Amino acid sequence: MNPADPALTMTDRYAVIGHPIAHSKSPAIHAAFAAQTAQDMTYEALLAPLDGFVETVARFREQGGRGLNVTVPFKEEAWRLTDRLSERARLAGAVNTLVVDGHGFSGDNTDGAGLVRDLEFLGCHPAGARVMLLGAGGAARGVVLPLLEAGAARLFIANRTPDRARALQAHFAGHDARGVLRAGGWEDAASTPCDIVINATSASLSDEAPPLPAGLYAPDSLAYDMVYGRGLTAFLAQARAQGAARVADGLGMLVEQAAEAFALWRGVRPDTAPVRAQLRAATPSLA
Repeated sequence: MNPADPALTMTDRYAVIGHPIAHSKSPAIHAAFAAQTAQDMTYEALLAPLDGFVETVARFREQGGRGLNVTVPFKEEAWRLTDRLSERARLAGAVNTLVVDGHGFSGDNTDGAGLVRDLEFLGCHPAGARVMLLGAGGAARGVVLPLLEAGAARLFIANRTPDRARALQAHFAGHDARGVLRAGGWEDAASTPCDIVINATSASLSDEAPPLPAGLYAPDSLAYDMVYGRGLTAFLAQARAQGAARVADGLGMLVEQAAEAFALWRGVRPDTAPVRAQLRAATPSLA
C-alpha cells in the first residue's frame, strides 16, 4: 500500500440529519468529543427535505459518510431504512444513530442509554428506584428498555390515554422478567411515591404540565424533563410545588446519547463532563 494514498488518509465524515436542523447542538458536541479523543473526523448538520430523507442519506453514504445521528422528524423513517437493528432500536421503533459499513446501515437508539447515564451522573441511579415515566409516545418508547435493564424496582408508565400506556407495557412485557412494569392514566400515577419522575410528553414545548395528582414525589426525589434549553418548565415548576427535592432538564441526556453514538462510531468513549459544563453555561438556568 502507498501511505500517500488519499483513501488511507481521508478524514472520516459524520453528520446529524433532520428538518429543521440549524439549531442542533450536535456539531459542537461531537467536535468537542473529537478534539478530546484525537479523532480524525468531521461532523456537520444536514438539512433533509421532508420528503427527501432516504435520498439525502444515500447521497451522504455515496460521498463516503461513516455515520449519522437522526433527529426529528426522521427517526421512524431511519428505523425502516436500516438493514440491522439493535434490540433497543427494534423495540423503540425509532433509530437515532446510523452506522455506515460495507453491508449497508446498522441502526441503534442511544436515547435511553443517554437518559440512564445522565441520571447516574446526577447521582440518581435507576437501580432499585421507583420510576414514573410520563407519556407513551416515541420519546417514552425509546427509554423503557434501558430503564428496565438499569434495574428500576418499579417502572410505571402514565399517560393521558391509559390504553396507550398499557399498550406500551404490553410491548415490553417480554423484557419485564422481574414484573416491575405497570401502566395507567394520570389518576393512577400517585399509587406509590416515586424516586424519579421523567416527563417524556411534549407538554413542556407548549409551556404546559400534565395534570398530575399530589403525592407523586418521595423524599429526595428527582423530577426530570427531557426537554432542554427552556429553563424551568411548567412541569419542573409543578414538580417543585408538589414536593420534588431536585429538578433537571434533558441537556445532560443530549450529551450522553451523543457520547453513546460517538463510542459506536469510533470505539472510544469521551469524557462528557467538560462538554456538559460548556453547554450548561450557555443554557437558561433551572433556578
